[in-house]
Amino acid sequence: MSRFSEVKDLVMGLEGDFEKFYEKGNQAAGTRVRKGMQDLKNLAQEIRTEVQNKKNEG
Repeated sequence: MSRFSEVKDLVMGLEGDFEKFYEKGNQAAGTRVRKGMQDLKNLAQEIRTEVQNKKNEG
């Protein structure tokens, strides 16, 4: 479940930047959102690979 916590923490950490970008139009916050979403994508891929490997082990 620690992997789930990592995902949750990453998403919650981006909340402020989402608000700044979408509500206030802060362009720098948009850049941070894009970076955070790329990190989330990479983390999700790592988790998918880990789950698949465990599933295939038996």
